[in-house]
Amino acid sequence: MKKNSVSFQDYPFGQKRKEIIRTLTGKLLEEITLAAVLNGELTAQDVRISPHTLLLQAEIADLAGRKCLANNFRRAAELCHLPDDKIMEIYNALRPYRCTKKQLESIATELEQNHNAVLNAKLVREAARAYEQRNFLKDSRPD
Repeated sequence: MKKNSVSFQDYPFGQKRKEIIRTLTGKLLEEITLAAVLNGELTAQDVRISPHTLLLQAEIADLAGRKCLANNFRRAAELCHLPDDKIMEIYNALRPYRCTKKQLESIATELEQNHNAVLNAKLVREAARAYEQRNFLKDSRPD
């Protein structure tokens, strides 16, 4: 997606640019209806947000000068295709005293190499350095 493919006039997308919003499985926003749910035409995967939509949100955040929020949307976009249990595993690993620095580095490498989640890998490495400085790693837990 090219930079600045949306503007403030396009926001909120669900009201002003429905045609650019698709779910993770490619459904258009207008296909997500109560009738479709009741008829069994939709699955849980059909209502998950897509990386494209999150990147559009990141563009709007950038335009608004909200760089941290934009980066959060970009990291979320990288995680859209990961299974929920993998995301929860990473979330729990990032809690203080749960992992060693080596374990966090392993998670970062997996994110980078297996999932092309380079922004998330960078975040995990930053967390590992911060945890090391603050003695929040598993092998530095006070007794």
